[in-house]
Amino acid sequence: MIKCIAVDDEPLALKKLVAYIKKIPYLELTAECSSAFEAQQVIDKQQVDAIFLDINMPDLNGLDFAKAVNSDHSKGPLMVFTTAYSEYAIESYKANAVGYLLKPYDFDEFEAAARKVQDICEIRKQAASGVSTQIDDNVIYVKSDYRIVRIDVDQINYIEAMSEYLRISVEGRDNPVIVLLSMKRIEEHLPSGKFMRIHRSFIINLDKIIEVKKNHVIMGGDVSLPIGDNYKEAFNNYLNKKILTK
Repeated sequence: MIKCIAVDDEPLALKKLVAYIKKIPYLELTAECSSAFEAQQVIDKQQVDAIFLDINMPDLNGLDFAKAVNSDHSKGPLMVFTTAYSEYAIESYKANAVGYLLKPYDFDEFEAAARKVQDICEIRKQAASGVSTQIDDNVIYVKSDYRIVRIDVDQINYIEAMSEYLRISVEGRDNPVIVLLSMKRIEEHLPSGKFMRIHRSFIINLDKIIEVKKNHVIMGGDVSLPIGDNYKEAFNNYLNKKILTK
């Protein structure tokens, strides 16, 4: 169960939030609070996995509260903001929010945010708390789910960044390898002529490309990965050197 609290200074909005949480079987409501100060008192006394909170609240708003609580993003509660003001969207992601619900949101929108919380909580359970990598010729070793996993670099399809974790898609494995690691860190251990970052969230094995379609790279299994604007020039330069012409 994912232990969570609901925070909103408007009674009707809080009632709706609580009702939605109770409808999700994997969410356990541990407290409902009418201010960020009340929420702080709760998390000081018990572990909380996720917080669904309003942004516009008196005294201490949700954004400032989230930044204070989540100084360590790999361990702190996951934040899902609820607000009637769309202009807070950018600020919410700077606070490392995993969800942003614009009032009046419906249950389907809430459930989608809850599923994202569930996904990240599952990743946190699988990933080891202390992750390291070592390189030996064409092999890397990573800690994942309290195991040391050997990965042949040639067998990596692509790497996806998800919050503070990486999903490493490896040929021959049914499920990706989940590690607590940064993109920059793993890039240091990958041969630059074989791997390329095409998006802030994706590194691909150039040998695994099936085709390039518009602004997407198609990998094995019909996986379509976007090419970010900041990476287009380098990727196009690579392609132009490889394209056969008359």
